[in-house]
Amino acid sequence: MTRTRTAVLGAAGAVAVGAAGLATAGLGGGGDPSARHGTPPPATAPVERTTLVETQQVDGTLGYGGEHTVSGAGRGTLTWLAAPGSVIARGRPVYRIDDAPVPLLYGRLPLYRTLRAGMKGADVLQFERNLRALGYTGFTVDREYGTGTAAAVRRWQEALGVAETGTVAPGSVVITPGEIRVAARKTPVGGRPGGAVLTYTGTARVVGVDLDVRYQRLAKKGAKVEVELPDGGTTTGRITSVGKVAKEGQGDDPTTVAVTVEVRGQRSLGSYDKAPVRVNLISERHRGVLAVPIAALLAQGDGGYAVQVVRDGVVRTVAVETGVFTEGKVEVSGAGLAEGMKVGVPS
Repeated sequence: MTRTRTAVLGAAGAVAVGAAGLATAGLGGGGDPSARHGTPPPATAPVERTTLVETQQVDGTLGYGGEHTVSGAGRGTLTWLAAPGSVIARGRPVYRIDDAPVPLLYGRLPLYRTLRAGMKGADVLQFERNLRALGYTGFTVDREYGTGTAAAVRRWQEALGVAETGTVAPGSVVITPGEIRVAARKTPVGGRPGGAVLTYTGTARVVGVDLDVRYQRLAKKGAKVEVELPDGGTTTGRITSVGKVAKEGQGDDPTTVAVTVEVRGQRSLGSYDKAPVRVNLISERHRGVLAVPIAALLAQGDGGYAVQVVRDGVVRTVAVETGVFTEGKVEVSGAGLAEGMKVGVPS
């Protein structure tokens, strides 16, 4: 279950603290503001014109993303299998059957038929691109498996140490979108690979979030987010996917959608794996507003707020309307309030 933390207090109407609560927090109490007129505050801060960003903080997990399964063809005996944590690139063996390597190729189409001279199709083009990327030549990369392709395949098979047939059969290669990281072995060495052989993930760490559907509107594909790491450090990420199917929660757990955040600066993540992190989703930007430190607010007896404006040693209390609270600041507006003024704050 994902626990959601709110990093923003929100607009004044959403703040669940009254005058007494603000007084307890050191933000002033109720009563007649004129009683403080002329009393210099212990310190001041400027009224700024700035952009305030509302964020929603949610829990996530740093790891290598979802796991995918590699299944075997059911023939022969599994004699070797890459270890969990291994990173495998194109052309390298994922496992061995009867001591013959089953190499990795990149693509989206599974190898669903035996490729041989005379065949045409998108699967041929995908395979020929891999063969060329592995350094083999003598054929045209297109949708036709010609005699030149078959000759190049035999040279490739010779280098692999397997039968030089010039054909490529299902089960003789593993096809994934890119290089992989082995997550877990599913069939023991010595077994028959008739089902799941192993699971794998991508090689880059990502942040997975089970996002409460209440906040789904904040998760837009391509949006930038801030990721807070277990050691207190931060890094930036970008949302790469937002699930379309919600997962219903059990009991008190919320209904969620899966969100994935890509972190390009992998070094900024240190050595963390399967670590809890916090993700700050941006809900709204308030541009060009006046803002003061939250501590500058004085709670009034009527439930409103004021600030002490200090100018040339003269102190006057100015009633304000509050907007968003975030990052230790609050949006304020009111007659007689302007950028650059000084307001009182606790020392």
